[in-house]
Amino acid sequence: EYEEGVSNPTSEAELKDAIKKYLKRIDDIMVASERVGTWYKMLGTRYLDKKMYKNALECFQKAVEFYPENQNLYYRVGLCAAFMAKNSLDFEDDGLEDRYYKLAVKAYKRAIDLDPNYTKAMYALSVLYVFELGTPQEAIPLLEKSIDGKMKPIDELFLLGRAYLMVGENEKAIASFQRIVDISGSEAQRKQAKENIDIILMNSNKK
Repeated sequence: EYEEGVSNPTSEAELKDAIKKYLKRIDDIMVASERVGTWYKMLGTRYLDKKMYKNALECFQKAVEFYPENQNLYYRVGLCAAFMAKNSLDFEDDGLEDRYYKLAVKAYKRAIDLDPNYTKAMYALSVLYVFELGTPQEAIPLLEKSIDGKMKPIDELFLLGRAYLMVGENEKAIASFQRIVDISGSEAQRKQAKENIDIILMNSNKK
């Protein structure tokens, strides 16, 4: 009020002038907030590039406060939290690793809630389910959805095949690896997929 000289408007003209000045100040605050949120995102990205995951996580969490419906920020929160969980040394055995994994899952799920077709978050969450949390059954519907409509979802198919195998769906696992053989342009990928199929068939014949 002191800066704008509108401490006690009374007349119609003074009231209109006060409203105009306050609206301008509100616009200035909104622009500043947008910039701060963007700067937190930029700083977090720099930290992430340098593998300083804790610092990056803090920045992305701050950025989410300014952009609470930005799925990309939640994806980055999940990514940093997953790295922190995997690399954490829980010296005091206070459940630090478990808390980071829970944060990663929540962040990835929030990203998918905001964008149901956000396949990058689906894949990242599936990796956690399969390799870190031991719940491949949770990954399967995510992976099935993420490969739908994609020309060459090679990474997703490898992970889906592994998830199927972990839950005992050998035929579906073979089908996933066979699709890689059929569509991949990489000899190394086709070779790996064929080897996976051979291992499944060999183990099946032993039973």
